[in-house]
Amino acid sequence: MADTKREIERKYESDDAALPDLTRVPGVASVHGRGVTHLDATYHDTADQRLAASSITLRRRTGGADAGWHLKFPVAPGVRDEIRAPLSDTLPDELAALVRSRVRDRELRPVVRLRSDRDVRHLLDDQDRLLAEVSVDTVHAERLTDGGGEARWTEIEVELADDGDPAFLDKVEKRLRKAGVRPSSSSSKLARALAETRTARTAGSPAQETAACPPPATAPEAAPRHKHRPRPDGTPVTAGDHVLAYVRAQRDALVVLDPAVRQDVPDAVHRMRVATRRLRSTFRSFRAVLDRAATDPVAADLKWLAAELGKDRDQEVLAERLTQALGRLPADQVTGPVAERLAAWSEARHKGAHHELVAILDSRRHLTLLDTLDALLADPPLRKKAAARPDKVLAKAVRKDFGKLAGLVEHALELPPGTERDTALHEARKKTKRTRYAAEAAVPALGEPAEESVKDMKSLQSLLGDHQDSVMARRTLRELAAVAHAAGESDFTYGVLHAGEAHRARAAEEALPEAWSSISRAFPF
Repeated sequence: MADTKREIERKYESDDAALPDLTRVPGVASVHGRGVTHLDATYHDTADQRLAASSITLRRRTGGADAGWHLKFPVAPGVRDEIRAPLSDTLPDELAALVRSRVRDRELRPVVRLRSDRDVRHLLDDQDRLLAEVSVDTVHAERLTDGGGEARWTEIEVELADDGDPAFLDKVEKRLRKAGVRPSSSSSKLARALAETRTARTAGSPAQETAACPPPATAPEAAPRHKHRPRPDGTPVTAGDHVLAYVRAQRDALVVLDPAVRQDVPDAVHRMRVATRRLRSTFRSFRAVLDRAATDPVAADLKWLAAELGKDRDQEVLAERLTQALGRLPADQVTGPVAERLAAWSEARHKGAHHELVAILDSRRHLTLLDTLDALLADPPLRKKAAARPDKVLAKAVRKDFGKLAGLVEHALELPPGTERDTALHEARKKTKRTRYAAEAAVPALGEPAEESVKDMKSLQSLLGDHQDSVMARRTLRELAAVAHAAGESDFTYGVLHAGEAHRARAAEEALPEAWSSISRAFPF
């Protein structure tokens, strides 16, 4: 069984391996030596170093108190989440699953071996509580691929104690800098090992270096092949640049969020679902930029993925909504085990949906979808308008989506309250999202007008979303009431909640005309 630990640490290097007197760090009462430990770690990656390109490390380490498999994901500079699994000869399945969105079908193999002698010291306060662990590591790195190569260095690590104040690391750093110690130029031991063993092995000539070990790609795709490419600093130039930048960001979100969804991190499913919707909307809104003959099949797979993600997300939203509504009711309006039945319904639905969702992420169709998105970005199916100025092309796309939205909203407002209007408002909600995502993609090119459109669409989406959630909540309440009645329980409270949801839906419908009038008058395109 794997467990996760938040690791907050800083790395340093010095021409002198000796540490200064750390009792002079404010808050440190004593420094206790813990002795020297020998660590032997083998790092695994794909042949094209996909994990290293994402600043992810996967290692099997012996020695020390935490021998085993360690998988580290970057969170912020100097902050990583380390997922640990017991020592075994082969990579545990649960860790292999967490890197699948990046690795896919590629083989994970040993790439670097690091042997370190770690001299550890504990920084303690006046009550002997651990503040941080400081270690001096003497490292011997050996590359296990591409003809080998070795490197040696000494570095200093300062790791914050669990639940410690990150500001304490600033105090330690101030003391180290005064002693001539400087922050490491490498983000991790693996990054330094890959760089220095490559340099050591290919010092003969630039041609040898290129042939022996091409640098790991920072993204799976090459530069887009069209007339104008982004500037050297990555700034988009053409309409195609802007659209592809937005597509790339959503592709990256699908990949990055995969481990969080598998670990059932709150809101991860929602964010992944939004990324799929943004991609689909981008393909449909910017058909003048990207050839739909290539993007329509991808959009179909994205629609499938969004539907699978929705099974878990929709239930999560409903459970939270109904639980909060129940909590607001006076005690005399709650009869029977409503809270218990709602909790049981939520837990049972969530467990089943999550299990199915993990299977979807492991499926051939999903992994092929990720490969297809990579290929699309590597060789984008650009149309003639892709090389045009972004302001006109992107504004036209946003304007076209808004026009379709206007027709849907006005049609819904003409209908009497009831099922037909509910359906029409739901369609308007979906078109609102599409218009919002088109405006989001246009923000870097169009600036404030696009930003204001995004804000207006978010406001409208919230109003229409509350209405649709009420529709779904009332359907669920009728189902739960029927189950409770069959079990001989009172269904009174379900009726009270149903009436409350109906009231919320009416309030949304009554607010819509004024909200829409304001939004349509302010639309800048």
